[in-house]
Amino acid sequence: MVYGALDIGGTKIAGALVDAEGRVVARAQRPTPARESAEVMMAAVTSVVDELAARPEWASLSCLGIGSAGPVHTFAGTVSPVNIPAWRSFPLVDRVRSHPAVPVGVEPVLVGDAVAMAAAEHWIGAAKGVANVLCMVVSTGVGGGLVLGGSVHAGTTGNAGHIGHITVDQNGPLCPCGALGCVERYASGTAIAAHALESGWAPPAGLPATAREVELSARAGDPRALAAFDRAGRALAAAIAATAALVELDLVVVGGGVSQAGETLFAPLRRHLESYAVLDFTRGVPVVPAALALDAGLIGAAAAGAAASGLIREGTGARGRAATT
Repeated sequence: MVYGALDIGGTKIAGALVDAEGRVVARAQRPTPARESAEVMMAAVTSVVDELAARPEWASLSCLGIGSAGPVHTFAGTVSPVNIPAWRSFPLVDRVRSHPAVPVGVEPVLVGDAVAMAAAEHWIGAAKGVANVLCMVVSTGVGGGLVLGGSVHAGTTGNAGHIGHITVDQNGPLCPCGALGCVERYASGTAIAAHALESGWAPPAGLPATAREVELSARAGDPRALAAFDRAGRALAAAIAATAALVELDLVVVGGGVSQAGETLFAPLRRHLESYAVLDFTRGVPVVPAALALDAGLIGAAAAGAAASGLIREGTGARGRAATT
């Protein structure tokens, strides 16, 4: 028995077959044609499914989960990713379901990509057994998912925990979502690179201007690169503190491509969190890297599909912060 998974983001479209212990046994990936038409986007998804369906393990497919950049609408089966303009209320579930290789009776289950990451980390990762967790994806965009009372909390439409679009500066820059000063405009990889460029930083000759190059410059002591990561950490800290005040958190898990910067991101984030999280019940919440690194979205999509099919159970043995610190 294997669980199928698709993970659709602004940079890549990935797919995997995952076993019952959460191990990825096969994978496929394509670049995201984010600025192309809706059908070009869907063709990339279809290509990933084609590649997975050619694997012998596909014959044991028992469920199929889809994690997508959001907003999503889980019941309608549609997606409207902020960073994929051609997809607005796009019927992704129907289109995947209609793929000729998807077996009859396997119903694709849609969740937001960060909700998928939360499901993965709670299933077998850094949040395993913890009752109340905020999981964040810091990548091309910024997303989040919540575990409350020991179970993944996706909300009515599947968008609960969408922390990237919390306002942290009322006078901040306009976000593509339409709001001002969203976390994503400060802490995404795109925003980190843009801010560094605006401050006069430049990547080494021949290299692209991405958060990865900003990170390398920050590690070398470049003050403009360090400032870009400090700005990102401050925005993340403000959003984490606000979330902790609303729901009380035992743990925060941060994953996604930008989180691979390690202490270049986590050190300023934790430092600023001390300033923002000042109430007794918000102070001292641990902030840790995702255990599953860049596979979290795929494993989480598989977990969502398996949970919806009754193949795995959530909420067993959840513990609070006293047991995690």
